[in-house]
Order: sequence, then structure tokens, then C-alpha cells
Amino acid sequence: MAIATLAVYHSLVFVWYIFVTYSISLVRAEDQPSEVFLYGRQWKYLTVLNLVLQAVFYGISFLADVLRLIKKLPSAKYIISCRDLLFSALAFPVATFVFMSFWVLYTYNRELVYPKSLDGMIPRWLNHAMHTIVLPLALLEIFATPHCYPPKKKGLILLGFVSVAYLSWVLWIYSVTGKWVYPLFTFFSPVGLAAFFCSNLVLIVWIYNIGEFLNRMIWGARESLPEQQASFNRDLELIRKNRRPFSETGCQEDKN
Repeated sequence: MAIATLAVYHSLVFVWYIFVTYSISLVRAEDQPSEVFLYGRQWKYLTVLNLVLQAVFYGISFLADVLRLIKKLPSAKYIISCRDLLFSALAFPVATFVFMSFWVLYTYNRELVYPKSLDGMIPRWLNHAMHTIVLPLALLEIFATPHCYPPKKKGLILLGFVSVAYLSWVLWIYSVTGKWVYPLFTFFSPVGLAAFFCSNLVLIVWIYNIGEFLNRMIWGARESLPEQQASFNRDLELIRKNRRPFSETGCQEDKN
């Protein structure tokens, strides 16, 4: 895919996520059903935090595309590194986790995760925008753009840190309000809840590995580079004397 086409695509998806996040913010607190408490507002839900995460990622991706178009290569290299780290360690795993966990629980018993009373407050299209479309967009990103995955230890440390931070936020809200963010948690004993949290950490690590596998299968096994990446590497040759060597996908080689 040409860089200009990628720039248009990333800008459209960025605007989409901004629009969805804004639509969620328009839901008035007084309209919320009794099952939804006010503390933390919408920022206590992983679904909403994921929308912000995706908006940030696609905004950075659009910026990287623009810098490549105007040949600001040193700046583009730094932004692309940030883009790839954000996608590999957070954007893809969290989007996929949100899709999988929501629809599995919704199919089993929607009251555990998305009470029926929310239907009168959140339109169906917005529900799907938050919980369904996130996965096709994440998968499309893998097919549209080659991403340089970081060393696995680095990627999993970042993913683990963010996961623990969110679990800490959920536990803090419970300690303050005596209510769980998700009704599902009320059915667990403390030991069962710890086991559930650990199983979710295992799941999201598995999702990370799936994203890395797909990226390698689509881009890493190719003998020749996509035109956009080859062009980028040719441009980098002009400033290579002062830069570290690149691998064939444009990733910096990491000896650690």
C-alpha cells in the first residue's frame, strides 16, 4: 500500500476513534441505569480506555506517514519506532482482548458484562463500534503495514505493566465504592478472582504472540520488501553513516 494511501487510511481511522470516544462522552451520567455507578465515570471501563489507546495509535501512525511523505526521515524513524511498539505491545493485544472477552461473556450471559438496561442508553451501532469493529481494524492494520516487533521481553514487560495498572485501578474502585466495575466479579471468591485475573493475563500474552506470528507470516517471510518499505530504506541510505543498521524489514537490529 502506498504511503499516501496509508496516510489517508490512518487519518480516517483516527477520526473514527475520536468520534466514537466523543459519542461515549455524550452519555449523561443521570441517564445511566442503576447497575452502573458514577465513580470513575466511563474511564473505569477497558472498552473506553481502548478507544483512547486506538485513537492515539492511529494518530501516531498518521504522523509517521506524513513525515515519510515529506522526507523528514530522522523524525519519521523515531515516530515509527513508537508506532510499532504501541501497536505490538498494546493496540493489537488490547483490541483483540476487548473483542474476545466481551463477546464470549455477552453470549454466555450479557448481564455479567453489558446489562440489558444499557440498550436504552447506548445505541447498537455504538456498542459494535466499541466491541466489534476494533478487531477487524486491528487485523487490517497488520495486513496494511509491516510492524517491527520489539524484543519479546520488552514488549511483554510493557503489556504486563499496563495490565497490572488497569487491574489496580479496578481494585481501587472496589475499595472505594464496594462495587465491582464488572458484575461478573461478584461471583468469584478472592482466590477465584485471583485465578481469573491470572488467566486473563495468560490470554493477553497469548494474543501478543498471535499478533507477532501474524506480522511475521505476512511480512517477515517475504523475500522482497513492499514498495513503500523499500523506498523508505533507500532514503535512509542517504543518512546511514550516522545511524544504526536496519534489518530487511526496516527494523533496527537488536543484539540483546
